[in-house]
Amino acid sequence: MKLSVIIVSYNVKYFLWQSLRSLFRALDGIESEVFVVDNNSEDGTVEYLKEKFPEHAYPTLKILANKENLGFGKANNLAFRQSRGEYILFLNPDTIVCEDTIQECLTFASSKEHFGGLGVKMLHDNGTFAKESCRGIPTPWAAFCKLSRLSSIFPKSKYFSRYYMGYLDLSQPAEIEIISGAFMFASAKALRQVEPFDERFFMYGEDIDLSYRLLQGGYKNYYLPIPIIHYKGESTRKNSFGHVKTFYQAMSLFYKKHNEGSYLKIAVVDFSVYVCTAISMLSKLLRRAIATCLKRPNSNESSTQSLQVYNSETQTYKEIISSLESSSHKNYLAIKYPQEHIIITSGNPIKI
Repeated sequence: MKLSVIIVSYNVKYFLWQSLRSLFRALDGIESEVFVVDNNSEDGTVEYLKEKFPEHAYPTLKILANKENLGFGKANNLAFRQSRGEYILFLNPDTIVCEDTIQECLTFASSKEHFGGLGVKMLHDNGTFAKESCRGIPTPWAAFCKLSRLSSIFPKSKYFSRYYMGYLDLSQPAEIEIISGAFMFASAKALRQVEPFDERFFMYGEDIDLSYRLLQGGYKNYYLPIPIIHYKGESTRKNSFGHVKTFYQAMSLFYKKHNEGSYLKIAVVDFSVYVCTAISMLSKLLRRAIATCLKRPNSNESSTQSLQVYNSETQTYKEIISSLESSSHKNYLAIKYPQEHIIITSGNPIKI
């Protein structure tokens, strides 16, 4: 079998439905299997999937329903152990791929020696580029430059902009270090050699650790300028102290794991976790306060943004994504599904 796709889902059934619609178009003609691992969702995801993707019509779709939330890495590994593909695609449920995305990845991967994995050009749902499409190893210096905004001041510098590798030409394929777990296309052989996700990471850092181990194993990671949509629907929770702390604790685990025996480094990292957490939260609060002070009375921030509605029956996903990316207005994505009598925007349905 050529490809196994693994999607871990948790309370995002409308994101997932839309993602699977685009994915099955992209898999047309490719020998493949699709695993959906549901982490004990409370929104009826499993029942919804069985209704929308019945087994007789989608025999390659395998739904694994967990009794508890196992976390991202452990849930992916559960399906990986059952997979048969020469290549593995770990895909987020809040993504939309183009009709030719998978074939282009397969063609590129098969042309490279020592291929480890690749990521693609991810776009937010307003068409802007997602910086996590190209990332470097998050060394303390790279993380400091990101937090201190030196990387924003010198976005093209190899010295200051290592975290998001801002010096790369995004229109061309390139070797990168860290692949985003939202779309991680990898060699199954390489994954088995270096071992898949480290299950000690629950929610963040798994993709960084796995990408790093692929590099350590002698494999190469790549960026391909193939656009997809990544909604990142959980973003409303990313402003909380808990989110920031969890993220930096994952970074602490990463540093400790790969710097065993260096007690001074580990102590510095532990201290840095709390410092970075505090700095990040203070920075967010300060920017929010400044924005509030500069905001004009009675202004409505959302009024400057609107939905750009596309029709899934008259347009391909590639046409939709290309149009959104090239639009100068950067309106938010909404896709009409006339047969379902709904419009999907930000993962939520609007009845029509």
